Amino acid sequence: MMSPPLPHAAPAPNTRPVVRLKPKAEARAIRHGFPWVYADELVTDRRTQALALGALAVLEDGERRPLGLVTVNTKSKIIARMLDRNPEAAIDQAWFAARIRRALALRERLYDSPHYRLIHAEADGLPGVVIDRFGDVAVVQPNAAWAESHLSDLVAALIEVTGVAHVVKNGTGRARGLEGLAEETALLAGKVDAPIPVPMNGARYMADVMGGQKTGLFYDQRPNHAFAARLAAGAKVLDVFSHVGGFALAALAGGAESALSVDASAPALALATNGAEASGFGARFATRQGDAFDVLEALGQEGQRFDLVICDPPAFAPAKPALEAGLRAYERIARLAAPLVAPGGYLVLCSCSHAADLSAFRNASARGIGRGGRRGQLLHTGFAGPDHPMLPQLAESGYLKALFFRLDG
Repeated sequence: MMSPPLPHAAPAPNTRPVVRLKPKAEARAIRHGFPWVYADELVTDRRTQALALGALAVLEDGERRPLGLVTVNTKSKIIARMLDRNPEAAIDQAWFAARIRRALALRERLYDSPHYRLIHAEADGLPGVVIDRFGDVAVVQPNAAWAESHLSDLVAALIEVTGVAHVVKNGTGRARGLEGLAEETALLAGKVDAPIPVPMNGARYMADVMGGQKTGLFYDQRPNHAFAARLAAGAKVLDVFSHVGGFALAALAGGAESALSVDASAPALALATNGAEASGFGARFATRQGDAFDVLEALGQEGQRFDLVICDPPAFAPAKPALEAGLRAYERIARLAAPLVAPGGYLVLCSCSHAADLSAFRNASARGIGRGGRRGQLLHTGFAGPDHPMLPQLAESGYLKALFFRLDG
C-alpha cells in the first residue's frame, strides 16, 4: 500500500499548469530577478485564460525551459508574478513562515520596538503583500489575488513567527481593484477596539488600523520626519496633508514652537490631536480641516508665514496615464507653499507616486518654487525607511521621494 502524501507536499511537476513566455519576450530580466510578467509577454491560450485568479503555474521561457513558480491573474496587466525560483515549491504555511522570518530578522536589527513595515511586497519575497506591525497587532494588505487565496496560511505563519495576537485584513485600495478583488476590512484574529499608540521619533502617534487610511499609519516617512525635526527647533511649522500628525508631531518632538496640521479628514486630525496630547505637545498643536490647495491659498491671503512648511500629498501620479496631471499638481503645491516660508526657512515637498521618478518630481518642485517667487538650495533628498526595502530590479518599489529646500529671503 502506498503511503499517504505529506500534508504540504508540492504537486508533482507535471500536475501544475504551465504558462509560457512568447518567443520574443525577454526571459533574461526574469532570470536576473525581475519579478513580473506583463500580459503582452505571455502566451494567453485557452488553458491560460481558464486559470483561476491567483492560480499557481510553472513559468517557461519561449524554448520551454522552466524559470520558476508564478502566480497568474489574467485580469491584471501584471499577468504573472514570480513566487519562487523552484517550480516545485510548496506554497504553504512553512513557505510563508520562512519569508516572514527573514523579513523579521531585518526589522529586529533596525528597530528597538515592534513598530515597522514587516513585509514590503516583492522586496520581501511576497508579491503584492504588505504587512505593517503595531506591537502585537498586524495589518495585512493582500493586494494580489494569490495572496487572497492563500490568506489562511499567510496569517497562520505570521502569528507563528511574530507572536502577534491580533491580525487585521485591510482589503482596500487601488491595487486590489486592478487585481479584480473586492474591497473588505476584517478582523482575522484577536480584537482591536481602539486606535493604537505608536512611538516614533520622540512622539506618540495614534493609528486607526480598522478604519483609517491604508494600514493606519505611514511608516515609510519615518526618516524624513526625523530629518525635518532637525530643522524644527524653535520653528513655527505647517504640515499640509498631515494625516495623523506625520511631520507635525515629529517637529514638536524636535523642539518646534508650534505646529499647524492641515488635512481634509476630520477623523485623521482628531487622531493627530490625540497623538499631540499623548505626547505632551497639546498646547503647541493646532489643526485646520479643509482642501489642501484651498487652505494653502487662504494662508497666503492671510499673510501667514512659517519657518518650516511640509507638503506630503497622496499620489498625484499613481500610474503613467496620470503623470502629466500629477506633475502639474506637484508644481502647484510648490507654487502655493513657497510664499508661506519665512526668509531663510525650509520647504519639504514629498511624492509617493510610482510614475513620477525623482528627476521629474524634482523638476516640477523647482518650477513651482520659482513660480512662487522664491529661490533656494536643495539640502537633502529623502526616501522611504529601511523597513521599506527596494527590489533593485523593480523601480516601482522605490516610490517615495522627499525634497528638503532652504529658501532665500
